[in-house]
Amino acid sequence: MRTTAFLIALVLAGVAGVSHVPVAAAQSGGWTKLFNGKDLSNWNVTGNADWRVSDGVIEATKARGFLVSKQSYGDFELRGDIWVTADSNGGFLFRITKPEDPGIENGYELNINDKRADQTGRTGSIVNVAKPLVQYDSGGKWTTVVITAKGPHMVATLNGIKTAEVDDTKYARGPVSLQAAGGIVRYRNVEIRELR
Repeated sequence: MRTTAFLIALVLAGVAGVSHVPVAAAQSGGWTKLFNGKDLSNWNVTGNADWRVSDGVIEATKARGFLVSKQSYGDFELRGDIWVTADSNGGFLFRITKPEDPGIENGYELNINDKRADQTGRTGSIVNVAKPLVQYDSGGKWTTVVITAKGPHMVATLNGIKTAEVDDTKYARGPVSLQAAGGIVRYRNVEIRELR
């Protein structure tokens, strides 16, 4: 009798454990938080930006610098919020091949720069790869950026508006990065999920 009760308890514990795993996975949806809301422990810091964290927000007011993920990604969906002034220069870089010195020479950049001199690389563009499909002005408000990269196909949206879509094969895999290249730049809720 005790053995039977013990076995039933084990089975029930196993079922509870198994049923708990899918619920947790469904809640997270496969997303990994790159910014934990507290510190920069998930990032390598390069350059001269004055990164700081306050109230769940990363901020920099001094150029030029990058927060570079410690992991590399090939096919993924990246999302995060950015706040800038109209004069600021920020962005999300991805598939970086030279993480010690990120830039458009060795990876892709979804640019956030309303007043860029060359407007073909302004806010919403993937610089030197895809001109913006619409004029989206990011200054003075939070903008949710979503970048999907699957093989050579890349799509970017800002607050649900598609701003860039392109196929390009120059870079296939690498870390992702947050950029501070001038003015006040703030980031929050940065997370990524790998696509299979």
